[in-house]
Amino acid sequence: MSKAGGNEGGGGGSSETAQQPEAEGKTSAGKALSKLSVTTIGPSWTKVNCPCCVSERVEPLVLVKLGEKVRPETKRWLVRLIGAPQKDGGAALLAHPGEDASGDLIVVSAPRCTLLKATEDLGLCKTYRNKDMEAFSYNDRDNFKDSDNMEVFLTLAERQYIVRYQLEGMRAQKEMKIPGLSDSYTLQHRANIWRKLVSAGVIMDTFPLHNPTKLRDLSKAWYSGNQLAQPLDSVNGYFGTPVAFYFSFLDFYTWSLLPPAILGLSITFFSAEVEKEMIEPVLTSAEDDSAPAVTGHMIQAIFSMLWSTVFIELWKRRSSTLSYRWGTLTLADRFAEPQPGFHGDIGVNPVTGRMEPLFPEWRRDLRMALVSVPVVGLFLGLVVLGMLCFYWGEAQVQRLHKDWESLLSLTLLYIPSVLHIVYTNMLANVYRMVAQSLTEYENHREESAFENHLTAKVLVFTFFNNFAVLFHIAFFKQDVPLLRKRLASLLIVTQLVNQVTEVVIPYLVDRFISVPNRAESEDDPQEDKYRNQSTLPAFPGLFAEYIELLVQFGYLSLFSCVYPLTAVLLLINNVTEIRTDAYKICKLFRKPFYAPVANMGVWQIAFEVLSFVSVVSNCWLLLLSPRLQKLCQEGGMSGTNILLFAVLVEHVLILVKVVMAVLIPDEPDWIRKKRERIEYTSMRALREQKLHQES
Repeated sequence: MSKAGGNEGGGGGSSETAQQPEAEGKTSAGKALSKLSVTTIGPSWTKVNCPCCVSERVEPLVLVKLGEKVRPETKRWLVRLIGAPQKDGGAALLAHPGEDASGDLIVVSAPRCTLLKATEDLGLCKTYRNKDMEAFSYNDRDNFKDSDNMEVFLTLAERQYIVRYQLEGMRAQKEMKIPGLSDSYTLQHRANIWRKLVSAGVIMDTFPLHNPTKLRDLSKAWYSGNQLAQPLDSVNGYFGTPVAFYFSFLDFYTWSLLPPAILGLSITFFSAEVEKEMIEPVLTSAEDDSAPAVTGHMIQAIFSMLWSTVFIELWKRRSSTLSYRWGTLTLADRFAEPQPGFHGDIGVNPVTGRMEPLFPEWRRDLRMALVSVPVVGLFLGLVVLGMLCFYWGEAQVQRLHKDWESLLSLTLLYIPSVLHIVYTNMLANVYRMVAQSLTEYENHREESAFENHLTAKVLVFTFFNNFAVLFHIAFFKQDVPLLRKRLASLLIVTQLVNQVTEVVIPYLVDRFISVPNRAESEDDPQEDKYRNQSTLPAFPGLFAEYIELLVQFGYLSLFSCVYPLTAVLLLINNVTEIRTDAYKICKLFRKPFYAPVANMGVWQIAFEVLSFVSVVSNCWLLLLSPRLQKLCQEGGMSGTNILLFAVLVEHVLILVKVVMAVLIPDEPDWIRKKRERIEYTSMRALREQKLHQES
């Protein structure tokens, strides 16, 4: 049998040159699989027809888990199909059937040419011979650095995503019956084969395989030691750009908290009038003619507005630099294939001319208007109901404290806030599941549209759920002490709840329940180690992590002027958050698939929106300053004039934010020139390719 694979190599020492002669290669499939992590080429790997892809070693990248009742002939057909060329409806990959034909595992790898062609399809940039980053072109592959060594040329995360990309792109070239299945699962022309097999129960799961050596090295450099810097390039190489961007943003945000934290400490401990201002109610604050005209309250509010703008703009610059370094600055804008959950009547897509499910836009809009919007409104109503219950409980404990005036009654003052925080967290968890179901019911064609609609639903609810009470206390009740107490409760209780639910509980489950069931030794067959990986829970994604950071950013930029220690508490939390999140993704979950991305996407827009809302919030919080109110009254300003003055100041500060955003470019000048150069060379290569085809 011909040798398979390209010079894609093993990940981090996970493959070695074959030592056995061809005759000895005809051992059992089970023995061949037991050597998959140090893979020699035997008769179980599918063939490759391209001479440049023949290699003596193969790197296992992805594991496909089949259903328990899948028949051997179905598995054999699927293995052959995965290895078949794309023109025949295959994925042009390498497949290994596992221990035998009746097993429920298929191990998948990728030859060199398939990886290189997919790199061009995805629009990734790689290092050219002149050491600049250029958009990769398969026809010009020999001029790209390390294009003959896939382990160096592509990251492990990129290679694994390309395997998934190829598998999910398989389409039937003609009407065909799937061996071992009933006629109801017949594949129509141009039907998506992978989606059909998933719906038929043939494929139960597909996930990338961990590389133990690389994972161990990454863990030591990331969270096991005392280092402060994160190995972001290694994180990108192992988990992909979305995970690397999240941890880079978390790192940048955490250290950006130092200036507001220092200011908050200074105001708290060295500004007596601020402490007095925060403790006394606005309407009953004592007059003090000796107080300075500019208070710490005002300084904190103005600083929060300016800090949020500078932070966002500097992050954009760092994001563009990382995007260039990781080769995703100019990702190709492809017409996306339908997502796996998309369904409808089979027809011809007017854009691609292919047969695929079609779903009218008006039906999707009708579902959103008649189902999604009312359900979201219902949950917003539950938020208001919880807020009313909080006010009722607050009034009761205030009355109780007034009667008792004891240490116990003083402690009880925080009970309504704690209970309301628990209620909002539980409501948020339920709403996320409901939002997922609603978005699935809307039946969006592209995965990007699905993610955007889901994110929009969750962001609207998150903003209302987390900030409605604070806005009501600040601008309607105008009760600064209550606002301060509420914010302190949120910062402390929410962070404790997040740490327990996100890390402590998963760690205890993994340590005392899961680990004993998947104990393994070096001598265990490789298939047993792969099965152990399949028992890990799927990674829940970065959605909840970004929501947590967004809420944090809201607390800091919108309300920190009434509680200057906000940044201090967030800084302490995030220093531990970096390590706990790193531990969680490395140890507690299965390795996730992630497509290359150029930035944080919609989350960056969400942070920018909050940055602008902070101007409105802080301007109105400035009106709560007793000193400012007294100055306005001494100047003979009426309530209407004070309101108009606040609106004017708000617009001026928004203008200042816009000017600052314009003055700080979104990307460094050298990155802009590199991007324009990449776009120019890509257009020139495309023009030359068209001329060559015409000639």
